[in-house]
Amino acid sequence: MSNRILASRKRIALVAHDNMKDEIIEWAIYNKAALAKHRLYATGTTGSLLETALDQSVSKFLSGPLGGDQQIGASIAEGKLDILIFFWDPMEAQPHDPDIKALLRVAATWNIPTACNRATADFLLTSPLMYSDYEAILSDYSSYVNRKLGPHK
Repeated sequence: MSNRILASRKRIALVAHDNMKDEIIEWAIYNKAALAKHRLYATGTTGSLLETALDQSVSKFLSGPLGGDQQIGASIAEGKLDILIFFWDPMEAQPHDPDIKALLRVAATWNIPTACNRATADFLLTSPLMYSDYEAILSDYSSYVNRKLGPHK
């Protein structure tokens, strides 16, 4: 497996649970100029809200509970997204918690920068690495992929 180059114009996925939508919109408006330098993607309603608030095109996936989280995870695995900013609600259980855990696992597996709160998103967006090419070092999972499975596995 080879490393992955994250280009200077990053492809950023933005996701927010219902109780966090106002916060991600406020954060995005505050960072409008910086976000304009990148390509934005988002789940359903969050994408529509961001597009209006930022007056910038946002590529939209399905709503998270309808499969949008899984679509973003697949795009990360396919090398089509570079950054995940996911304002999730730590105070409320979500009916699609397994999808959320899977999305975070995929982001970690493919070693992409991930922010789950405003402070971390601020650190990511203000890093000089956000505006230059970056070589993400990928773990070698070949022993996992090539493991021998017994019958029925």
